[in-house]
Amino acid sequence: MDIPFQHLHRNLLNNLPERIRNVIERRFGLEEKTRETLESIGKSYGVCRERIRQIEKAGLSFIKKEIQKPAYKKIFRYFVQHFRKHGNLKREDLLLSQFPSPQLQNQALFWLALGEPFLRFPETDDLYPLWTIDAKSVDLAKEIIGSFITKLEEERRPLSSKEISQIFKKDFGNLKTISSAALLSYLEISKEIEQNYEGLFGLKKWPEIYPKGIKDKAYIVLKKTGRPLHFTVVAEKINELNLNSRKPALPQTVHNELIRDSRFVLVGRGIYALREWGYIPGQVKDIIVEILKQEKRPLSKNEIVEKVLSQRLVKENTILLNLQNKEYFLKDSQGRYILREA
Repeated sequence: MDIPFQHLHRNLLNNLPERIRNVIERRFGLEEKTRETLESIGKSYGVCRERIRQIEKAGLSFIKKEIQKPAYKKIFRYFVQHFRKHGNLKREDLLLSQFPSPQLQNQALFWLALGEPFLRFPETDDLYPLWTIDAKSVDLAKEIIGSFITKLEEERRPLSSKEISQIFKKDFGNLKTISSAALLSYLEISKEIEQNYEGLFGLKKWPEIYPKGIKDKAYIVLKKTGRPLHFTVVAEKINELNLNSRKPALPQTVHNELIRDSRFVLVGRGIYALREWGYIPGQVKDIIVEILKQEKRPLSKNEIVEKVLSQRLVKENTILLNLQNKEYFLKDSQGRYILREA
């Protein structure tokens, strides 16, 4: 944005009495990085916070008369166009992120507070603070967010921007005229929906969207890879994807976390898979027991070996040794294996 915020706001405040100008500048942080409270400004003048509020109100009333001049209207036109492009609303922090310094961001908030078309909606349990030029757009955004959350729960996986647009065009005919920029702007105000490191949208409670620790980051790596991995490889990939930005993921830490989390199954020496892939937890003996329970029929040696090898990265002899455990397994008259009855 090529508008001289600082030059214009100084021109606007020049005609104010010094104390009123100082209060406005400090309240909005126009010359500093931080905005000051009524109380802190009041203490510096030796007056109560209510007196500072009165001074601020008087100053803003005067300023709002001055901003009708053409020199200032171009600022408001810029913001109106920006909002229209994004469905008439924008999350506050994302709106301000286009300005490179805290001071410029404070100045942008100052102009937004002055402009008649601009409304600020404060933060709630479900939504981030936002600005809009049409209160109805917030209601529309809430409708879209609710519909999208329902769709995510049905899909049970993160979605790309392209997939989201296709879903809304296909499943929500009454909303298909909404632009991609507007749709993204609506989803961004929700606290329940987030984008992950790949730019995919999902529910914030999902580990692949908002990983909270090594276990969640390991889950992302395995899900992304789609096959069992040794814990040292998992640690390497966490670091490659920059999923542990504060400090490198250590292999032993990864191993310790995975072995305690029921989402992961140890399928070989140091090799882990996701339980949701159909892997059965436990030792080889436990796998054979579960296989025989699921099949509900006697199985030959070769059938058991094949099924166990689909679950565990072990040698065939290890499986055969476990089959000799007569405490759990017996042979029928045809040499097939059955479970020993308790």
